[in-house]
Amino acid sequence: MIRYALICDSGHEFESWFANSAAYDKQAKRGLIDCPMCGSGKVEKAIMAPRLARKDKSAPVMAPAEEAAPPVQAPAEAPTPVAMISPQEREFRAKLKELRDHLTANADNVGKKFPEVARKMHYGEIEHRSIYGEASPQDAKELHEEGVEFHPLPVLPEERN
Repeated sequence: MIRYALICDSGHEFESWFANSAAYDKQAKRGLIDCPMCGSGKVEKAIMAPRLARKDKSAPVMAPAEEAAPPVQAPAEAPTPVAMISPQEREFRAKLKELRDHLTANADNVGKKFPEVARKMHYGEIEHRSIYGEASPQDAKELHEEGVEFHPLPVLPEERN
């Protein structure tokens, strides 16, 4: 899944999740992306600095553009952007949660040993079973290059958001 910051021709900024960048391109080309605030179909990607994961988890690493920008203080009276999701999006979110819950309930959590265990299963060193755990971006890249089939678990914001 990939999250894009989007902006409509009226200047409304919002975010949306897509299966991958090709899914965004396909939906945008077909005019299927609308602004949740005004309904405008003229939506494009906004400039967005990526966040990079760190192993030490002490502090997130930010892209240089984000570090260089001085912090902007929002006025105390500024309205907070909000959005209502459609019934289809609510159903999609519920299915993602159901999938994640099913996977975690029916698979073994191997934690940080995920790359090692996945490789052993892939190469037939141990019996194949459903597992989940943690992998660094580098580990995930290497597993992919080796042809090990795996998928990221869906991550959803807190249920009350």
